[in-house]
Amino acid sequence: MVEINIMTDDSIRKESADLRRVNVHEEHELKYWVKEFGVSKERIIEAVYAVGTSAETVRKYLNK
Repeated sequence: MVEINIMTDDSIRKESADLRRVNVHEEHELKYWVKEFGVSKERIIEAVYAVGTSAETVRKYLNK
C-alpha cells in the first residue's frame, strides 16, 4: 500500500490507498484515478461498473 497525504481545509490527514483497486466512492481516490487514466470521473465510474474495481482491468477497459 502507498501512503497518501491529503490536505483538507481543516487539517492534514493521512490515508492509505490500495492502488490495485479503483475506489469510486472516495473523492480523493477518484481524483487520483482521473489523473492516472486521463479520463473523466464518469468514464472511470462506467468502467468500474462494467468490469469491477481491479485497476489493471479498468486500465484495459479504458485502453490505457
